[in-house]
Amino acid sequence: MLRHIAQTRGVQTLIHSVFPPECLSCRASVASDDGLCGLCWRDTAFIAGDVCDGCGVPLRGDVQSGDRCDDCLRTARPWVQGRSALLYKDRGRALVLALKHGDRHDIVKPAGKWMARCVQDTLRSDVLVAPVPLHWTRMVKRRYNQSSLIARAMAGRLSVPICADLLRRDRATATLDGKTREARFDEMRDAISVHPKREKELEGRSVLLVDDVMTSGATLAACTEACLKSRAREVCVVTLARVAKDD
Repeated sequence: MLRHIAQTRGVQTLIHSVFPPECLSCRASVASDDGLCGLCWRDTAFIAGDVCDGCGVPLRGDVQSGDRCDDCLRTARPWVQGRSALLYKDRGRALVLALKHGDRHDIVKPAGKWMARCVQDTLRSDVLVAPVPLHWTRMVKRRYNQSSLIARAMAGRLSVPICADLLRRDRATATLDGKTREARFDEMRDAISVHPKREKELEGRSVLLVDDVMTSGATLAACTEACLKSRAREVCVVTLARVAKDD
């Protein structure tokens, strides 16, 4: 075992001597493969402290355990808890878009680590991790599901089971960008279902849904409702980033 570790470290040292680690954002030299430089770390809005129990957005003032933000109070959430690793703005937004549209798979490992950290205190003992699915036509075009990639990285970090094909998108939904809240929920209605071959794995268990970004919560709500319809015990959600209104 020790010999294997030594060999692995030797390979890593060799790789780093040829390809020095770079910041995920600005490409400046950093100490590890999955890090941000000091400046980019400060400019990335990681979420910490008191958060909304429904979506993970930061809360201010006199906060009690289980409190929810105005958005989650206004829109009923079918899931029981939600967390997010960072706010969808500035460098955080750029990282998410690079992962989603830029083939930046080097972001997957650190994203999984950030997400694991924000859910570790709320993790259920019987949890089953599941990514938000893409329709097959979108999958062909993009070649990968970014939510599945970060779900695998997070699940590996937490040493919990994952079912990558638990959910499926039954129709090619239109992009939600630019749509109103009501239009987003209308577009996602009945668009998600549990894969028939996976229903027994789901029944009576807690599910942790994973997505890259939460805006209105319409996609996560559709996924949650599909899980509950197939008799999941409860559903929690986690996203890499959360869209939040500026104060």
